[in-house]
Amino acid sequence: MLTSRTEVQVRYSETDMMGIAYHANYLPWFEVGRTTLLKEAGFPYLELEKNGYRLPVLAVNVKYKKPAIYDDLLTIETTMTEEPTLRISLDYRVLRGDELLATGSTQHAFINTKGQPIRPPATFVQKMAEIFASIP
Repeated sequence: MLTSRTEVQVRYSETDMMGIAYHANYLPWFEVGRTTLLKEAGFPYLELEKNGYRLPVLAVNVKYKKPAIYDDLLTIETTMTEEPTLRISLDYRVLRGDELLATGSTQHAFINTKGQPIRPPATFVQKMAEIFASIP
């Protein structure tokens, strides 16, 4: 299991007139978590793109438990529970302190710049195999 944590602050533009974060804003927060996890694993998304790889979202799921409010400091916890092969599956938890606000998941596939499915870079496969082999 590979986990990353990053923080985001709920901006005014992300809220409705009641100061509650609009539900669609959780998806960009998941993206922040996803790109942080990849970067911490040694694969900044920008580098993947420079090498001709893309990771489109194939599926997304969100469950809202409590609202995020304007100016809340949120922790986006992103977890890869399975060693990725052709697809990457990620789980998310959005927290305000210890309070769970939402959970979610995304699934991604590697494609090239023409939109065709391709295998992930060999260095990515090797690094993920090493990471997951070291987890008890």
